[in-house]
This record gives sequence, C-alpha cells and structure tokens, in this order.
Amino acid sequence: MPPAAHPLTAPLLAGNRRALAQAITLAESTRPEHEAQAQQLLAEVAEQAKQTVRVGLTGVPGVGKSTFIEALGVQLADAGHRVAVLAVDPSSARTGGSIMGDKTRMPRLTVHPNAFIRPSPSGGTLGGVTRRTREALLLCEAAGYGVVLVETVGVGQSETQVAAMTDLFVLLTLPNAGDELQGIKRGIMELADVCVVNKADTDPKAANRAQSELTAALSLLTPHSAVWQPRVVQASALTGAGVDSVWEAVQAYTSTVDIAAKRRTQTASWFDDLLREVAWRNFLRQTDGAALARLRAEVLGGKLTPVQGVRSLRPPETGPE
Repeated sequence: MPPAAHPLTAPLLAGNRRALAQAITLAESTRPEHEAQAQQLLAEVAEQAKQTVRVGLTGVPGVGKSTFIEALGVQLADAGHRVAVLAVDPSSARTGGSIMGDKTRMPRLTVHPNAFIRPSPSGGTLGGVTRRTREALLLCEAAGYGVVLVETVGVGQSETQVAAMTDLFVLLTLPNAGDELQGIKRGIMELADVCVVNKADTDPKAANRAQSELTAALSLLTPHSAVWQPRVVQASALTGAGVDSVWEAVQAYTSTVDIAAKRRTQTASWFDDLLREVAWRNFLRQTDGAALARLRAEVLGGKLTPVQGVRSLRPPETGPE
C-alpha cells in the first residue's frame, strides 16, 4: 500500500497560509520524526511548484531592509502578485534566542491578503540564512507564492549563502555608505546582481555620488554572469520612489539569465551540503565518544596540534558485508 498523503499537502497546495506556516515549522524542526514528515511533504508538493522569482536581499545595518521589502512587497501584492517573505533574524550566541521582530516593521504587508511573512531564527547558521531556508522556499512556491523575498540577518563577509539559493541577489546600501561599503565590497559586491542606494531622498547629491561609485566599483570586479552586468538604482522605501525601478531590474535579470540552469547548479550544491551534513552525523554516531574526548583533551593539553588531532582520526571500521 502506498503511504497516505501528508495531511498538510492538500491545504498547502490550495494556498492556505496556516498550512504553509505549519509546514515551515515542521521543516525547521530538528526532531527526527518531524524531519521524516517534512521530507514526505516536500516530496508530495515539489512537483506542484509553479514558476517563481526568488530574490535574496541584504544590506548594511540601518539601511532599512524590512522597510524596503515592505514597500516592494506591497507594490507587487497590489499588482496581483502573491508575495512570500522569509525574514531571518539573528540568534543570540549565548542564549540561542531571537527577537523575531521583522513583521512589526512590515505592518501593511503583514495584513495584505496576497502576502505571507515568516520570520525564522538563524540558529547559529552562517551565511545570513537558516539551515532550512531552502525547504521554506520550496514550500512557499508550492503554496502558490510567485515572488519569494529572502531577507538575511544583515550584511557581513559571510552573508553570501543566500545567493546560492535565490535567482538574484540584491544589495541595499546607503547614500553615505563610506567605510561600510569598503567593509563589504569583496564578500558581497562580487555576488550582487542589483545594488540599491536606499534612502536616496535623505541626501540626493550623496545618493547620486554613491550610485556612480558603486557602478564604477562593479565595473572593476569580475562579473559572475557572462550575460548580466549588475545594475545600480536609487530608491526610497519611505516615499516609494524608485521601488518600481528595482522590480524592473529584477525582471530584466530573470529574462536575461538562464534561471533553470542556475537552479540546477544550486540543487547540486544543496545536495553536496546535505551530503556533508549526513556524513558528519554518521561519523559522530559511529565514532567512539570516549576516544574522541581523549583526543580532544590531548589537543587542549598541547600534546597535539588541532591538525595532528584531526589527522589521527580513523574512519570507523565496518564489518563484512
């Protein structure tokens, strides 16, 4: 007998927002039984996913990521698009807790019938996303959301993982970015497909200068796409000016770049990531915990260097097949 369909499958495919929220919670759970259920659900809905646009957004502190996402999201939702926002909040390194306050900065989008907003804790995962953001993306698409916006925890040298799971990467910066721009340009600008000088209304001259400097800086970097030259646009999330230009740049990108090929490459990368995760779990499960603890003690005691300690590990022995 084939297994029964997961109870969330039908309401999720029907676009039920509560079912989508429950499905993402299931996918984010670390309990083994929930992980198995989540994979069953994903397998049942994956083929139903429709053509979508996945946009990753990041920016310097204070750039107004959430406000900009609301301005863009409301504009798209009013135009008839179904918009999902996956907002990643940083988790405390000490307590593991997260404030999860992104929805409070998107009051109009939160109540829009064409929108769905899901804040999730980063849980210590590097790269500005969570360990299950990819699954959440697929679930949003299965629920019929044609535009999925992924907001990272904030810019930094490691905030690039989102570029490996979205169609294009948007970098938000300020008119007077200055030293902040210098600090992010290598890790982020090399991957940016669209740069947005937000809050351009606060200082138009500085915004023009920032746009020119960003355009010049991008022209000096090796493009990561042979068919797309990153664009720099000005916008104001507060007034709404220029937000439509950002979406026009997104549409120009998706009509120029082979999105299907890019997603196949990302799927292969996802497979490799999961393979490393499973291999690590299997290693810990099959390794003598006491022996590993003794080896760690020798490294901490200075008898071995960390490199020597790791090299002294042997793969667990397996019995005859």
